[in-house]
Amino acid sequence: MPGASKPELSKPGLSKPGESKREPQKAGFPRNARLLRHADFERVYKLGRRHFSASLTAFYLLRPEAPIAGKTTTEKAAAAIPGVRIGFTVGRALGGAVQRNRMKRRLREAVRLCGLPTSVGEDVVGVDVVINPKKSLLIIDFADVVNEVKRAFVVIEQKVAGKAMPQRLKPGSEKGL
Repeated sequence: MPGASKPELSKPGLSKPGESKREPQKAGFPRNARLLRHADFERVYKLGRRHFSASLTAFYLLRPEAPIAGKTTTEKAAAAIPGVRIGFTVGRALGGAVQRNRMKRRLREAVRLCGLPTSVGEDVVGVDVVINPKKSLLIIDFADVVNEVKRAFVVIEQKVAGKAMPQRLKPGSEKGL
């Protein structure tokens, strides 16, 4: 019928004039909880410690409370940020772009589900952590990835707080007697 108005069909993703197209904000990492600069990654690799697991390696470095003299202003500012900052690195040797991006997405989600560690010690402002996955990260169950990330955070917190598990005594050492 000419002149008859057609019912308006609603299509997903389209909004009426005046309506906002914004989706609710995703739970992700705030900018101050991420390692962003190449220099930060390099500092963690060169000066930090490592924690190994079956499908990832976590590098971590303490950030002291007071900035060290002789540092640049950006390094002083980075040292003053409280809490844990996390970065992810996935090298080209681990696969094509699709596989590398999938690894990063799985790691980000695992870290988000575990929650960022909040307490890192009394005299330490924060910790920088770089998570470097292994090829096996793509084939293991996601629950295993979450467990490995949780375990890495627990170990890092223990070592930062100085409560690392005591090492076994070597044969011949009479420590404590």
